[in-house]
Amino acid sequence: MTDLSTPAPTVPNHGAAAAAAVPAATGGSAVYPGLDTWRQLPIAQQPSWSDASVYEASVKELSMLPPLVFAGEVDDLRDRLAQAAQGKAFLLQGGDCAETFAAATADKISARVKTILQMAVVLTYGASLPVIKMGRMAGQFAKPRSSNDETRDGVTLPAFRGDIVNGFEFTPESRAHDASRMLKAYHTSASTLNLIRAFTQGGFADLRLVHQWNKGFTENPAHARYESLAKDIDRAIKFMASCGADFEALKRVEFFASHEALLLDYERALTRIDSRTGLPYDTSAHFLWIGERTRGLDAAHVDFLSRVRNPIGVKLGPGTSGDDALRLIDKLDPNREPGRLTFITRMGARNIREKLPQLVQKVTDSGAQVLWVTDPMHGNTVTSPNGYKTRNFDDVIDEVRGFFEVHKSLGTFPGGLHVEMTGDDVAECLGGADPIDQEAFLEGYESVCDPRLNHKQSLEMAFLVAGALSHRS
Repeated sequence: MTDLSTPAPTVPNHGAAAAAAVPAATGGSAVYPGLDTWRQLPIAQQPSWSDASVYEASVKELSMLPPLVFAGEVDDLRDRLAQAAQGKAFLLQGGDCAETFAAATADKISARVKTILQMAVVLTYGASLPVIKMGRMAGQFAKPRSSNDETRDGVTLPAFRGDIVNGFEFTPESRAHDASRMLKAYHTSASTLNLIRAFTQGGFADLRLVHQWNKGFTENPAHARYESLAKDIDRAIKFMASCGADFEALKRVEFFASHEALLLDYERALTRIDSRTGLPYDTSAHFLWIGERTRGLDAAHVDFLSRVRNPIGVKLGPGTSGDDALRLIDKLDPNREPGRLTFITRMGARNIREKLPQLVQKVTDSGAQVLWVTDPMHGNTVTSPNGYKTRNFDDVIDEVRGFFEVHKSLGTFPGGLHVEMTGDDVAECLGGADPIDQEAFLEGYESVCDPRLNHKQSLEMAFLVAGALSHRS
């Protein structure tokens, strides 16, 4: 990939849907027609950087740094997602609501990867389908907020917008929007990807070690089921080995990185031109998605992501109409390219069976082939009686069931699962087979943003989804 010029700094309106001013460009990142059109469009959920000189220096340095992912890997993912859109594979996408710099440790990263691998094994074995493994990792540092500010005890400060923008500590210094944090996000993402690649390519993910992935976790009903499944896999592998099978393919797995493309200063600075094709790729991640708050058809996020070659996702809430979906397809996937566009529905358990059918039917009737994925987390957020932001596991599972029911009734394929989860034994979502109650939040609630499924709940969900997939026809 070549790296040619630096993007011009923006002056965002800090979450307002107003056009951003466009200062004169300063020298250096990928040059390609239309890549900076977004600067002239309405833009939401962007920071107000506190120091223009720090901003310019940070963006310039980002534009010169090596890509975090490579165009060939992105193309491989597009091919895999095309298979899922055709009902020949299933996407499992999981990870933190908001990554933090402090939590980017080897132990926490490995636990998260291990949990995703366990979930994928359950899905693959239970549903007899290849599973595309994708983390909300190595870049999920920016978060949209419903309010620009937060008030505590009469003191008002900017809201926490993720470690890439400002700090969680409630002080003026911490909450200032500091553009140098984009560089910290880049380097933290690079070290995270380095560990992920080592884990998934260096023998850690060898399917013959499937038993070892369960070590270190407390026993519960989901783990007992997993142990039984692991024994079945072990017996099958030993049988195949006795038949002289080659197990090279079992030694490593593909693992892709994804995040919400919220902070366009960061995404634009990491866009590179592929030397093979001369086309632009956002090299901050393999897969990028547009959130429910930023999917305006004529706004900045949709425009920018329409111009890069990465597979793109769009979150669709209960207010999305069929016409909205078709217009997004026309904008983001005008050539109807298999694997290009994923619709990630986040309807809520109360809405999924009522709202999803008209969307799926409208898109299907148009002839477009998108990948349908369920996000059962974001539409089911509640506040616990003791004041914690949480989700009820039963509601999360009910939305997943509703997603499968709708697709079965329409004869379409439920192609993936998108969850906020962790590999740790946190207490943030209520319920599960080894139930979490609100009193557990006092000691076990660690998220700085939204509540996540813990390792046990994630594994339990995988078994439920595998069952639904196995009975989909």
